[in-house]
Amino acid sequence: MTKIGDITLSSPYLLAPLAGYTDIAFREMAREYGAGLTYTEMVSAKGLIYGNEKTEDLLRLSPLEVPSAVQIFGCEPDVMAKAISSIKADIIDINMGCPVRKIVSNGEGSALMKNPELAQRVVESCKKSAGSRPLSVKFRLGFDEEHINCVDFAKKMEEAGADAITLHGRTREQFYSGVSNWDKIKETAKAVSIPLFANGDITTVEDVKAFDDSCVSGFMIGRGAIGRPEIFSELQGLEIKVDKVEQILRHVERLREFLPAHVVVNDMKKHICCYMKGVRGIKELKNAVYNAKTLSELLQIVSNR
Repeated sequence: MTKIGDITLSSPYLLAPLAGYTDIAFREMAREYGAGLTYTEMVSAKGLIYGNEKTEDLLRLSPLEVPSAVQIFGCEPDVMAKAISSIKADIIDINMGCPVRKIVSNGEGSALMKNPELAQRVVESCKKSAGSRPLSVKFRLGFDEEHINCVDFAKKMEEAGADAITLHGRTREQFYSGVSNWDKIKETAKAVSIPLFANGDITTVEDVKAFDDSCVSGFMIGRGAIGRPEIFSELQGLEIKVDKVEQILRHVERLREFLPAHVVVNDMKKHICCYMKGVRGIKELKNAVYNAKTLSELLQIVSNR
């Protein structure tokens, strides 16, 4: 049984929040394939406080997202706490692992790993604001190879009141290059008493089995799920027959329930290329997809595959 705080998840496999990819329709599909938890795309605490329309759109949750989770980022304890008070989700996750330069330069995301004391204050403040709702924190091994501090950082997050943590097995400086350090993830899991979810390069049942001797409570799947929402069934040992065209059409149909057609066209272009990765003639398909102007044109290109 996998739990975050007092909330029980239907499976130990979580869909990571990925900007531009884990839209509400994709999250619905991941849930149907067996994801135990899905998160909104990362939202800005300041954007919430100042009523940024795009930020509020990112908070839209599906009826299928039960329990629901929102990931938020920021570095000012008071601002973070105020933003959390307006969030309706069941679980709040704080991002302290985003490597993007713009966010790091503001002292947010993985920059907080360089300032554990501030990170603790953020968690303490957010925990009070969250009330009875569980609070989790996502971070990395450290800022760079010379400053790998994930074990101590995890302990500080636990002391500050975090109910769970997710550890991505790379440093900030690695971004998504190299290989995720699973040994360091296992070491960190054994150093804390709260649930730890492993993240980074986990895409097969064999990868999951590599953690059998660890204290890991579950797995957060990010890039491995893009174009493959069925991964959540596969990781549970289920054999799934997938029609990629049918998946794309389902994704488009669901996204149209929430967004206007011209927005769906632009959002789906990158998704389609991910769904169809590895098929014959992918280069020509990409060219056609990215040159499409209307939703009907885009659907015609997909249907002709």
